[in-house]
Amino acid sequence: MAMSGKIIDLRNLLAIRFPQAPMPVGTRLVTGLAFFDQPVGGGLPKGAITELISPLRSAGSASLVHAFIRGAYRDKYFVALIDGRDSFDPCAVANSILHQLLWVRCMKALEAIKAADLLLRDGNFPLVIVDLILNSAEELRKIPQTTWYRLQRLVESVPTACLVLTRHEMVSSAQLKVVLENSWNLETLEKHDAISQLRIVVKRSHLKSIVPPSVAAATYGAASNS
Repeated sequence: MAMSGKIIDLRNLLAIRFPQAPMPVGTRLVTGLAFFDQPVGGGLPKGAITELISPLRSAGSASLVHAFIRGAYRDKYFVALIDGRDSFDPCAVANSILHQLLWVRCMKALEAIKAADLLLRDGNFPLVIVDLILNSAEELRKIPQTTWYRLQRLVESVPTACLVLTRHEMVSSAQLKVVLENSWNLETLEKHDAISQLRIVVKRSHLKSIVPPSVAAATYGAASNS
């Protein structure tokens, strides 16, 4: 009973700290990043898990997370980042942008999964990112596939896009699987538009595109010029 009371208190705190207007389930969350939105059919699907696989080191996954957080600030919604190995660098993001971020710092994958379970039940965040890139393959293998199906059932009932970042494919319940095929070097990082050089390839999709690529590109262009 004591633990249930704490969960209820935490949910109430989240609702107060991160108030959100209801958003319809089954739509897309347009990120404003043309190189991402176009290949996946118009944005991250709400009510579904998307697995982003980054098999190579220095592939730019951290920069992509930063871009998602900046996009949330630009479009005025809150984002939750569940950091599986406490590796997020907040210094790379302006303080004003951090006001719309809930950063959950974990050291183990199972801690991250428990946090995802709670936040998906809460339903207050249009975007929940679960970053497991730096968690070891050994601890990730300990996560039962039934756990991923439970999280998928949770996210189906809320207007949330859940993005799970992994080094190797592991989320069997993911409705959308994409691969970050990229390997950055110092020369790439020095470019002003380095983030636009990322290459996203769809590996599996059980979803229909609802936003034409031209619309996603126009959205990105308008955001870039603002």
